[in-house]
Amino acid sequence: MKNKLFLLFLAISQLTFAQSTRITDNNSIGWLNYMGTFKLDSKISLHTEFQWRRDEWIKDKQQNLLRLGINYQIDPKVQLRVGYALAETYPYGDIPINGFGKDFTEHRMYEMVTLTDKIKMVELSHRFMLEQRWVGRYSTANLTKEDDYLFSNRFRYMFRAQVPLKGETIGNQTPYLAIYDEILIGFGNNVNENIFDQNRFGLLLGYKFNNTFRLEAGYINQILQLGREVNGRNVIQHNNGFIINTIFNFDLQNKSKIISKS
Repeated sequence: MKNKLFLLFLAISQLTFAQSTRITDNNSIGWLNYMGTFKLDSKISLHTEFQWRRDEWIKDKQQNLLRLGINYQIDPKVQLRVGYALAETYPYGDIPINGFGKDFTEHRMYEMVTLTDKIKMVELSHRFMLEQRWVGRYSTANLTKEDDYLFSNRFRYMFRAQVPLKGETIGNQTPYLAIYDEILIGFGNNVNENIFDQNRFGLLLGYKFNNTFRLEAGYINQILQLGREVNGRNVIQHNNGFIINTIFNFDLQNKSKIISKS
């Protein structure tokens, strides 16, 4: 009995210590996103994306993200993508990501594989992504522009499931429900505190108008660990808010055939 009480006391003490070594920063966020795909032929398409991420719902800046890529469709269930992303992150919340409280630029190259499947009514996707990141930083507080870029790597995995709310499939003029979770892990040299970088969870209500346009809106939860300590303690952001996705798919194959014939 004494041994059990001792082990219980030890477990509670470790949990309390772990909590006391962390600082929690809670924020209310709003993400407004555009995604556009331009299909060139049966295999190749262009991906365009812009995410306008805000803090205090939409009042303050959090991050702007531009992402471009080239898709290659191996078969209906497997898609490859390579591309480039540009991110500008701003100071937000009680503890900004940059130690000097400044905004910073990040350049990324990325490689991605997306696997899709369907089990009865449920559409599933698994997205695997590798990112090579060059994150801007300042050597002194009086600088107005980054004078160095720190290189790091990151792995991302996202699982998503969606189901129609009318009928058996998500066709034109169909509402649907989607849920996803993505984990982001840093690795390699120059990864400091944030080997666990982020986790993102979303619950969305969507509507497919037609083959060209879909709209999604719902709840997002972002848990983010800063890559530095504050007073010897890790900083964890808990960001909760809303997300709106506008998704366009443009098929340029027929247009190119018409132009070539004329």
